[in-house]
Amino acid sequence: QVQLVESGGGLVQPGGSLRLSCAASRFTFDYYSIGWFRQAPGKEREGVSCISSNERRTYYADSVKGRFTISRDNAKNTVYLQMNSLKPEDTAVYYCAAERGVNTVQTMCITPAVVDYWGQGTQVTVSS
Repeated sequence: QVQLVESGGGLVQPGGSLRLSCAASRFTFDYYSIGWFRQAPGKEREGVSCISSNERRTYYADSVKGRFTISRDNAKNTVYLQMNSLKPEDTAVYYCAAERGVNTVQTMCITPAVVDYWGQGTQVTVSS
């Protein structure tokens, strides 16, 4: 079945950086928009950043603009999220998600219900 496997999470001090990776398999990766979502304890899952299948369109939540960068390598079936200037409020489980390109990347990121596939998540903790 479809697999989305996240890696790269961990514990980092405020102001630090992490790069998350999402390795995809068993579906036609090139056709799908891919996004990163996060969920903190007691909060709803929220879209962080999404990228279209051809990389031409990206969306960032206001809370991460200028700090996070999403990219993808279709040859490797992998999507990345470079996270800089991390803050304690970035602490959450980060999930990789795939949507078959029916919706815009903005719609994908603000409406988790349209996502077709989810990864298992990776924990990011920002603390001193």
